Amino acid sequence: MKASDLHGIFPPITTPFVDGKVAYDKLAANIEKWNKTGLSGYVAFGSNGEYVYLDDEEKLEVVKTVVQSAASGKKIIAGTGCESTWQTIKLTNACARLGAHAALVVTPFYYGGRMNEAALLQHYTAVADKSDIPILIYNVTKFTHISVSVRLVAELSQHPNIIGIKDSSGNVSFLGEVVNAVGEDFSVLVGTAGALFGALTLGCVGGVLALANVAPKACVRILNLVKKGEIEAASKLQIKMLPVNTAVTATYGVPGLKVALDMLGYFGGDPRPPLLPATDKERSEIRDILKTADLLS
Repeated sequence: MKASDLHGIFPPITTPFVDGKVAYDKLAANIEKWNKTGLSGYVAFGSNGEYVYLDDEEKLEVVKTVVQSAASGKKIIAGTGCESTWQTIKLTNACARLGAHAALVVTPFYYGGRMNEAALLQHYTAVADKSDIPILIYNVTKFTHISVSVRLVAELSQHPNIIGIKDSSGNVSFLGEVVNAVGEDFSVLVGTAGALFGALTLGCVGGVLALANVAPKACVRILNLVKKGEIEAASKLQIKMLPVNTAVTATYGVPGLKVALDMLGYFGGDPRPPLLPATDKERSEIRDILKTADLLS
């Protein structure tokens, strides 16, 4: 897999549960529907996939299901970041053997006070050296409280097996600085749909977006409109989708994202405890937001 293969929109797909167990058949059915929406591929067990609630056996079965269900040409990225370098390498190569094309590696964060630039440089370099598939840096400060610097990303981008970054900070200025600091063989992906339009205009090549689970065609259209230079149309669609994005991320989180999926004909289901399902009031609010965005009649 090359950096250019990352151009496009990728949803960090949700993990369906039935009676607390992963429902692989529901996952396969969701993938088959997403296959028809213009998405470039899928990110398995990212933050929206409740990866912190999955054991390694479940993660591998999820990857296997996604690989088997994805249409030809779709790129599969597995969220393999663990707290230790050794564990990250082990999970990454296990996913590679099952057909994943690349790995999304979140910054280790438990010993956050010691996760300085030197530690992160050593971690990502060691993983990239030993990984059988290319890796992407995953910067998601709101969960990890760790943020990679532009300087670190620029240095890591020189490694032949590190082909991109997903940045979920929502900081368009940071994304622009990263784009300016790396070469064309390193892909910069925005990790929140709230910043999609701005990030694309600054040179990001796509996004890994929670919104793409529930509004894949809209996300793909924003990307294509920007590519064609139809900036006003892209801006209008971005603005229309903003309330939906806020609902399925900041306001209601993964439980809200799963409710929206249920309403739109996918299988969302309940989150895995200790996350609680959305309340009836929240469900009603989500339905109204989807209707206003013309995603639901």
